[in-house]
Amino acid sequence: MSDSIQTVDLARLVFAFVPVAVVLMIYVRWSLNYKHASYALARMLVQLLTVGYFLAYLLETNLPWVVLLVLLVMITVSSWIALNTIETHRKRLYVYACAAIALSGSFSLGMMSQIVLVIEPWFSAQYMIPLGGMVFANAMTSVSLAAERFFSEYERSENYQNARAIAFNASLIPVVNSLFAVGLVSLPGMMTGQILSGVSPLIAARYQIMVMCMIFASAGIASGLFLRFIKGKH
Repeated sequence: MSDSIQTVDLARLVFAFVPVAVVLMIYVRWSLNYKHASYALARMLVQLLTVGYFLAYLLETNLPWVVLLVLLVMITVSSWIALNTIETHRKRLYVYACAAIALSGSFSLGMMSQIVLVIEPWFSAQYMIPLGGMVFANAMTSVSLAAERFFSEYERSENYQNARAIAFNASLIPVVNSLFAVGLVSLPGMMTGQILSGVSPLIAARYQIMVMCMIFASAGIASGLFLRFIKGKH
């Protein structure tokens, strides 16, 4: 297999937005909020280009305190975003969301990076930042779904135990569906990236198994902790 990945030329990258323009045209023709979608695309472009330059610098410095600071920012931001579905008591619930995401993500990331991969040094930005992003993003989504479903069920006069069970199950539906689909319906991002860069599919599959376990664990533990933390606090 080739040892190098095909470089995406900036001039040719413009053509990636041609099919995107088709979707925006549908927004316009159907009188939908195309401005919101356009803003999201613009933010995506700016954010990814910015983080690309930032990560290039970060990988060169590879300082432990910088890596830990980046992970901390991921936790604090993801915890706030996780509660976007909640209209009341958001600030009070933020502490519980932050604790749930931090504990579940740190545990899962620590297990995979230090025991499964045995990263040297332990703070290697090349591994910790991408893996941390996966962990905390999935924990964030799980907590968000759990919070929204729990309070919806609780407002329908469900007791805490029933609302908790329904919310926990709902929060893991996307992750469980991805477990069923991986390898058959889709090739996940990490596995695809490794194969494109010339890594053996067998090695890429092992990495993806680790990632799927990490995602499932962080999502489930985060939801479970959050639902436990809010008992008696709603």
